[in-house]
Amino acid sequence: MLAQRVLTAALLVPLVVGGVLYLSTFWVAIFFAAIIMLAAWEWAKLANISTPLWRAAFLLLMAIALGVAAVMISNPVFNYWLLAMASAGWLSGAVLLVRIKKIERMPSEPDPLWAAVGLLLLLPCWTALIALHGQGEEGPVLMLFVLVLIWVSDSSAYFAGRRWGRVKLAPVISPGKTREGVYGALAGAALCGVALAWIAPDIGGMLVAVPLCLLTCLASVEGDLFESLAKRRAGVKDSGNLLPGHGGVLDRIDSVTAAAPIFMFGLMLLGSGR
Repeated sequence: MLAQRVLTAALLVPLVVGGVLYLSTFWVAIFFAAIIMLAAWEWAKLANISTPLWRAAFLLLMAIALGVAAVMISNPVFNYWLLAMASAGWLSGAVLLVRIKKIERMPSEPDPLWAAVGLLLLLPCWTALIALHGQGEEGPVLMLFVLVLIWVSDSSAYFAGRRWGRVKLAPVISPGKTREGVYGALAGAALCGVALAWIAPDIGGMLVAVPLCLLTCLASVEGDLFESLAKRRAGVKDSGNLLPGHGGVLDRIDSVTAAAPIFMFGLMLLGSGR
């Protein structure tokens, strides 16, 4: 399993890094739209949308939503309100997640509420990433930065949790996650904030960059927890099996779904994003 995870990561990471840095925003949008559509396919299973007709309808709705976002993404007002609503949703839901004591199993019929949640989960993520990539010459670097921030936070949480983890973070949702792991993630994010202040000094220096990275890190933890909740609700271990050793596409982008909107909206509030 470990060998599969390493091999898959070794293949995917250079592909993503190269694509983000060297492709135009148009092709990055196409590439990540394909990833979002694969994630939507997996989310349909988590919402118990199992029949071909209903799954096709859900994917069509997701594709239409992406198309509308692609047309509107050059409009700062559209981006602002979409990401503001997504950020508000993630921030308001953070406390509720860690307080969950019992997870209700999903109904035997397709769940339209969770289907809608999937759309609201994935559309702002795509919009945030593509809007971030389109931030002029700094855009590709900033988009890569937020991905690296998530990777660093995730790795720091893993090693800190393995070494010092004692207090469970959300035992009903994800028994393996600990508060000490979150502290490790925040330490890694703080270092990334120092790097961000150097990469993009117009953001406002470390006093702005570090808090933004810490908040983005906490959002990435929440995104991971929320997908774990959806999987436990559906009674599955992974969202899919497309990526050997890593599960499904949704398993790989769960942190990004929350972190990217928070990071981009933070830049917009700071006047560094559009």
